[in-house]
Amino acid sequence: MSKNVNAVKAIYDAFGKGDVPAILSRLAPDVEWEHDWGGETLGWYEPRRGRDAVPAFFGTLADFEFARFEPFAYLEGDNMVAVPVRLELVVKASGKRIRDLEMHLWTFRVDGQVAKFRHLVDTLQFSTATRP
Repeated sequence: MSKNVNAVKAIYDAFGKGDVPAILSRLAPDVEWEHDWGGETLGWYEPRRGRDAVPAFFGTLADFEFARFEPFAYLEGDNMVAVPVRLELVVKASGKRIRDLEMHLWTFRVDGQVAKFRHLVDTLQFSTATRP
């Protein structure tokens, strides 16, 4: 397994433990979080720039109750790791359930830090489930 795949696995392990500082330690200082986003503004998928801006993303996750978060494959090439994730959660405000197969795209610098991150998700489902 490559160092980039190992880094992504360590990030998911830290996420499962709620260890945001461990995640941040793997990000480049100028990380582009949700790079190239052009869709509807949803708090969770708001583009952020810089390591100091990323904790706000994790804060938005309090809107959900996670029932399943399962990364199940690690696809690698060109300093990128793509990870399909089975996700199931409940929107706390509406009680609506979301089930999705999303893709996470991690882009690494030569030094092994994450330069870019992007969720590829069914944003219509998220938008609909979060409306009253």
